[in-house]
Amino acid sequence: MRTFDKHLKKKLVDKKFNEAFNEEKQLLSIAVKIAEERNKLNLTQKELAAKAKITQQQLSKIENGVNCNVETLLKICNTLNMKLIVESSFA
Repeated sequence: MRTFDKHLKKKLVDKKFNEAFNEEKQLLSIAVKIAEERNKLNLTQKELAAKAKITQQQLSKIENGVNCNVETLLKICNTLNMKLIVESSFA
């Protein structure tokens, strides 16, 4: 594992790689939170998708970290009673 950590640390020095890495990390974080909340409520993807008025395929893509549009994300968050908060990283 140390070899991977060393490799990643070297790669993160590259600005473009670092930006892409952090974007992917954010997408996966959202995906995990949605899947965890769905599982807490004992809902299948099909059930949540029906409640959110989206397709099961759209939900599956989101839970797998595939990019989606904001409207779809809001439908899922609203159905799960989750807040979608956008913050500025500027001071």
